[in-house]
Amino acid sequence: MTDEKIKNQEVKEQEDINQVEANSVEEQTASANVADDEQATSANVADDGAEQGEPAAEPSQEEIIAVWRDKYMRLQAEFDNYRKRTLREKMDLVASGGSDVIKSMLSVLDDMYRAVTASEKSEDINALREGEKLVLQKFEEALRQKNVTEIESVGKEFDPDFHEAVARFAAGEDKKGKVIDVVQRGYMLGDKVLRYAKVVVGE
Repeated sequence: MTDEKIKNQEVKEQEDINQVEANSVEEQTASANVADDEQATSANVADDGAEQGEPAAEPSQEEIIAVWRDKYMRLQAEFDNYRKRTLREKMDLVASGGSDVIKSMLSVLDDMYRAVTASEKSEDINALREGEKLVLQKFEEALRQKNVTEIESVGKEFDPDFHEAVARFAAGEDKKGKVIDVVQRGYMLGDKVLRYAKVVVGE
């Protein structure tokens, strides 16, 4: 073989080696690009999952029971406080109402003391009687101011809602079933019977 043929053969072998190396570099580059694309896709999927958020776990049965138990305890405590407050307000109202009545009676008591003192010093029966009537009128006025009124009974039809019969007497047909006498006066507090009138009924 001549020198020129040997030289051409060596050049051709070198070109084949260079081609193989170039193909290897291209394959490595392509593999690297695919790997990068896969990593990018995985990252995007992870980001999308993070943005959308995983569904929250449902509370357990014990947690639900604990929440409702807490609500029940709070409601029970609030109702207990309300009951105590209303009971205290009711007691205060009764006490203050009783004190108002007592205060209104004190002035009548003062007049009664004056009448007793005057009766010990005076012999004028008529003057003493007038004084007693004034005290009685003042006492009745004090009761009216507290919405206490007397139950009218004499001559009225017997009504068990207001009267209590303690006796019956023959009084003729015109007075049959009617009140002919009052043994003890009855009183109303507003529209409520404070004390029933004890009466005698005709028959």
